Amino acid sequence: MRHPKLTVAAMLAALAVVPALADAINFAGETAGAPPRQFEFARTGQGDAGHWVVVRDASADGGNALEQDSQETTDYRFPLAIYQPVSARNVEVRIRFKAMSGKVDRAGGIALRLTSLDNYYVVRANALEDNVRFYRVVKGKREQLATANVKAAPNEWHILGLKADGDRFTISFEGKELYTATDKTFDMAGKIAFWTKADSVTRFDRLDINMLQ
Repeated sequence: MRHPKLTVAAMLAALAVVPALADAINFAGETAGAPPRQFEFARTGQGDAGHWVVVRDASADGGNALEQDSQETTDYRFPLAIYQPVSARNVEVRIRFKAMSGKVDRAGGIALRLTSLDNYYVVRANALEDNVRFYRVVKGKREQLATANVKAAPNEWHILGLKADGDRFTISFEGKELYTATDKTFDMAGKIAFWTKADSVTRFDRLDINMLQ
C-alpha cells in the first residue's frame, strides 16, 4: 500500500503547532521531607515566608507533591515557590493543585512575569470562596482584573491554567476557558511560581510550561 507524500507546506504546518519549548515538571524524583531542586522560596506581603516541602501522595502525579504547609494566619501573606530554570513573557502554564486546609484562606495559584516579589500577575482558585480570580500585583499591592465563580472543592486535584500572550491573558479551569483579560502593566519576561495565601495548606504535583512563538 502506497502512502501519500507530505508536501513541504504540510510538513511546515505540522511543525508550526509545536511550541518552541515545553516543560512538564513533577516531583517524582525529589526527596520526601525536603524542598525540591530548581525552586526558590519567598513571599509577598507580611509574615513568614512559608514552608515548602515534598510530601508523599499516592494520588499525585509521580507519587510526590510539593506542599506549602505553614498555617500562619497573616491575611496579606502570599508564599511563592519560584521555578528557576525558566523566564518567560509569552507562555502558557498549567498547574495541578489540591487545597488541603485553611481557615483564613484555602487557595492555590500561578504567578507569571514575576520580576520581583512585589510585581507579577497571578491567577488563583479558592476553595472557600469557590471562585477563580486574576490579579496584578504592583509594588506589593494586589489589584483584581477579572473573576468567575466556579466550584473548587477542597482535597481534590484541580487544573488551573494561565496563558500570557502580549497584553492578553486567558484563564482556564479544569481544561475549560473561563475568561480573558487585557493589561499592559508587566510587558516583559519574568519567572513562574506556585502561589498560596495566608494559612492555605496546598499541594502542587505538576507544572506544565509551553513557551509561545
